Amino acid sequence: MMIGSSAIVGWIDKEDRAKIKQYYLRGQTSTEVIVDEGELLVNKPSSSVFLYGENIYLAFQLNFSAPVKEKSLLFASSSATLNQYYLTQHDDKASISFDFSAGTTVTASYPHELKRNHGALAIFGWGVLTPVGAIVARYCRQWDPLWFYLHVIIQFGGFLTGFACVMAGIALHNRLHSNVTMHRGLGISILVLGVLQVIAFFLRPDKGSKIRKYWNWQHHWTGRLAFFLAAINIALGIQVGEAGNSWKVGYGIILSCILIAVALLETIRWLKLSQKNVEPPAF
Repeated sequence: MMIGSSAIVGWIDKEDRAKIKQYYLRGQTSTEVIVDEGELLVNKPSSSVFLYGENIYLAFQLNFSAPVKEKSLLFASSSATLNQYYLTQHDDKASISFDFSAGTTVTASYPHELKRNHGALAIFGWGVLTPVGAIVARYCRQWDPLWFYLHVIIQFGGFLTGFACVMAGIALHNRLHSNVTMHRGLGISILVLGVLQVIAFFLRPDKGSKIRKYWNWQHHWTGRLAFFLAAINIALGIQVGEAGNSWKVGYGIILSCILIAVALLETIRWLKLSQKNVEPPAF
């Protein structure tokens, strides 16, 4: 979000001297962060930086080259590594819209909770409920018709949770304007596949119908494609959202448990069918 903006940065150098400079953020690499001599000019006599306890305080004035009625401002802070003295990932951030004509501000804090909810809904809906519903449909058919009702209830629960995840993602994008094209595209694709599965449920032909086998083929492979894309997109979301190792390990455990369960259940299923001299259907 900060690419193309001006940044006022204050820090304490290795000799414990206070520093304040204005930079133009042309890109995300260090070579693209250059000293800014553009529209926003720091009024140096009124600028100061001082250290109080563990906090660094900045005071500065900006001169605008033209009248400005409203301006968006971003604030971010980070803890400096004690030995390296470089700016790490921001620990906290917030933004405000300042109306200079009225002297009023509207504050918008960084949506940490919304981002966590988006990730949790994605993992629970697309990554847990819908695979479990598919497992029930494939390996629990001996309990007819209980398996069918469980399958429908779990899948609808997974779809609604996934739909809530998409709505949270849209709200997150509107707040952050983040550039995550692949993640967003995969999310929309998964939602479309989910909608197709819901429509297919209501258009399900009778078992004796001639087109039932084509419906089964579409239903099975659309679901498998959705699961595959969901697993990729959840991992991608954890990466682009910089969720941390705890999310990676947590989802890795969930995905491993599902894959191990499917491998064991499929092996048992094939062994039972082979003992009955029945050719196992294609997976």
